[in-house]
Amino acid sequence: MSELTEFKYLIGFAVKDLIKNKTRTFLTSLGILIGISSVVILNSLGLGLKKYIEIQFKSLGSNLVIVMPGKAFSGGNFRPTSMYQMNPVFDEKDIRNIEKNSLTQVVAPAFVKFLEFKGDLSTRTYETVISTENIFTVLNSELDQGLLFNRKDIDKRTKIAVLGSSPAQKLFGSPANSIGKTVKINNQSYKVIGVLKSKGGAGSGIESIDDHVYLPYKGASSFNPDKKFLAIYAKTSNQDNLDKYKDVISNILSKRYAEDDFSVLTQQEILTTFTSIFNIINIVLVAIAAISLIVGGVGIMNIMFVSVVQRIKEIGIRRAYGARERDILLLFLSQTIILSLIGGILGLLLSYLVVLIIQNYFPVYIDLQTVILALSISSAIGLIFGVLPALRAARLTPVEAIRKE
Repeated sequence: MSELTEFKYLIGFAVKDLIKNKTRTFLTSLGILIGISSVVILNSLGLGLKKYIEIQFKSLGSNLVIVMPGKAFSGGNFRPTSMYQMNPVFDEKDIRNIEKNSLTQVVAPAFVKFLEFKGDLSTRTYETVISTENIFTVLNSELDQGLLFNRKDIDKRTKIAVLGSSPAQKLFGSPANSIGKTVKINNQSYKVIGVLKSKGGAGSGIESIDDHVYLPYKGASSFNPDKKFLAIYAKTSNQDNLDKYKDVISNILSKRYAEDDFSVLTQQEILTTFTSIFNIINIVLVAIAAISLIVGGVGIMNIMFVSVVQRIKEIGIRRAYGARERDILLLFLSQTIILSLIGGILGLLLSYLVVLIIQNYFPVYIDLQTVILALSISSAIGLIFGVLPALRAARLTPVEAIRKE
């Protein structure tokens, strides 16, 4: 009998034995199923969130510089919460000074605040960006319905609003149905004049650019009585000058503020740091989920030890008819690996079903690498935890096996 034929025979016999004991096979694979599904789901959440953040930032363009109050960078690390912990400090004079520079293509201030919106269909809280007409240019926003507010609207202190695609849908049913409607913002009436095109968001599970609402800063002065801004978005016409442009803005602001009073960041710097943060979080979450895989592996090992005891007579007969230690070793080892693979495949199917359910509420992403990794891990678990039971079975001599029986 050739090596290949012998191997096929052992695999076939292992599969038949597992099919014969369906309940035991399923229960033994259950630990691996739970472990693999936990790892895949958590990894998919991490990958989806990372991919979502990348899409959101890249939609802003690569020639964007963001100015924030305080030191958003500390020891070389960006602190994403800094923007919300610091008080607004920038004013219209800062905007004019940056606008005057020859490298500036467009600049827009932003005061960010969560406000309550009451529409025809619901009342919700949205992150509101109070700014100038240039905010739509710096954020690469495109109009879907209606109009964007302009300098004339700002100077007239008109109470108007431009909605993101999500608020338009949830407050009024559709972007088209939102135009001309009155929305109550913290009990103040504003007219909806425009709705922006969706940039692709994540639903209700995470804040998206599509969830924002935009108000002209003079018409919304009651929400920002100090006339201070939380951030400045500035774009340069030449991406190659981005580092130079950062220095220019720093020099402009340093004439009015201390060095620790502001941070000048590129879109790429913020994105890189966010990516690093999500990578670390993802590794920690997957490592925690991997503990259940170890528990599943121990469960398989225990069941295989029991199987060895139950099949001592069979092992003795096989050895008496000429089966080698290697044959017995491969028989039990192949069963353990197949058990783990069954758990891995079922775990992947369960993960896929969970992803289908939650993808409407949270960004999730399963890639081919995750699938291959899951199957490889389940096979490795079977191999590692199946060695000891397989070795015990293989080392039984025919006489010893029959005597124990």
